[in-house]
Amino acid sequence: MPQERSAGAVVFRREKGKIVYLLLQYEKGHWEFPRGLIGDTNKDESETDAVMREIQEETGITDAKLIDGFRETSAWFFKRDSKVVHKEAAYHLAETSQEKVTLSAEHKDFAWLPFEAAIEKATFKNAKDILRKADAFLREHGVQ
Repeated sequence: MPQERSAGAVVFRREKGKIVYLLLQYEKGHWEFPRGLIGDTNKDESETDAVMREIQEETGITDAKLIDGFRETSAWFFKRDSKVVHKEAAYHLAETSQEKVTLSAEHKDFAWLPFEAAIEKATFKNAKDILRKADAFLREHGVQ
């Protein structure tokens, strides 16, 4: 069975003393975090390098900083060319001060949302679970 590994980030920023999260609307219509294949442009690319590259490519955000201690994974299966592919994605947590987002061609829209609205907007259960864990991590570490 073919395998794919991706890396992405729950990107957040502070707005008037509150945390807001970035969700992207992908071409197929679902809302999720910036994410992409590890080694897409460089076969020796590290997971965290892939995260930073994907944030910049998909959002135009250039000042993101990874938050130490947060890494969550999700896995799923999908079909490509009548073959089942197993995909695993590792998500990190990244803070930015940049409000402006410049979408890549693979996205239709974006939204900066507080936690409750972001949970409602996220399409897949995996994304909702990752967001809950990220929000809890920030609260536990006094970021909110």
